[in-house]
Amino acid sequence: MVITGSFSELSRDQIKEKLQLLGANVTGSVSKKTTILVAGDKAGSKLDKAKSLGIKIINEEELNQLISDLK
Repeated sequence: MVITGSFSELSRDQIKEKLQLLGANVTGSVSKKTTILVAGDKAGSKLDKAKSLGIKIINEEELNQLISDLK
């Protein structure tokens, strides 16, 4: 997973920590191996790259749902 952009509830570091505690591998760059991009406001070039590679993109609301489902 890759996290990009800004979020209203948590910082990127807090999101990364929560995802890692749930077993996710969080990296800093988008590649063919990326399975999900978590995109906040002003996501920028990582969002563009994820779209071009056909990677699943979720927003903050979907992230919160994913985290609660995995708990």
